[in-house]
Amino acid sequence: MTGRWRGAVIPLLVFLLWELGSHAGVLPHDTMSRPSDIGGAGWQALSDGSLLYATFQTFENALIGLVIGTTIGILISLPLGLSPIVDAIVSPTLETLRPIPSVALIPLALLLFGFGLRMEVLVVAFACVWPVMVVSVSAIRSIDPRLLEVGRMMEMPVALRMLRIVLPAALARIGVGIRVAAGVALVVAVTVEIVLNPQGLGYGMISASQALHPELMWAELIWVGIVGWGFNALLVAGERIWLGRFMVAGVA
Repeated sequence: MTGRWRGAVIPLLVFLLWELGSHAGVLPHDTMSRPSDIGGAGWQALSDGSLLYATFQTFENALIGLVIGTTIGILISLPLGLSPIVDAIVSPTLETLRPIPSVALIPLALLLFGFGLRMEVLVVAFACVWPVMVVSVSAIRSIDPRLLEVGRMMEMPVALRMLRIVLPAALARIGVGIRVAAGVALVVAVTVEIVLNPQGLGYGMISASQALHPELMWAELIWVGIVGWGFNALLVAGERIWLGRFMVAGVA
């Protein structure tokens, strides 16, 4: 068995035992739908387009929030990582905001924007700022001081120094922070939809549960995991391409 397929062993084994347990009466069929029924419900939702549309809604919110949160996190991390004075002034405020659960902003976001994309994006962006900021600050502080000194000696403008020296040197670790934030973005987006926002995969799951369609609820839950796995795989591939281009540019 190739390495590509070894990761499928545990899920396939779980689904097999699940199916056998359902047929044997060990698992309650009214809540633990059989994988065969779940597969049929998922295929039907894919065929009629409802699952794809809900996926688009969730990922639109998650991706926009991720981009906004990542941008803010990196911009904040640059002065924090490079200047102890700025860090001493700003960090107490940030450390006061960071423990606030992102879902606690739902009432505020609802008050500001009402239901819809902007409300969910605000909550997702707030959640994504912190992992990117924390990892980026640590990455910037670990940069070899001699690289920064080269930029000063060459009298490079601050913005150019950030772009040509700081970000490339910290890029690998910043990429890890972005991947963590991507997982957070999907979790928060689905959570907001379950709790309040009437759209997307989260709303689809809670609607299926309330309508007593457990097979559809399970199908959408499993679909969230599959799509999240694919999203992470795309980020890993993009990170490799991104790093490769910077390395080539650095060699050139």
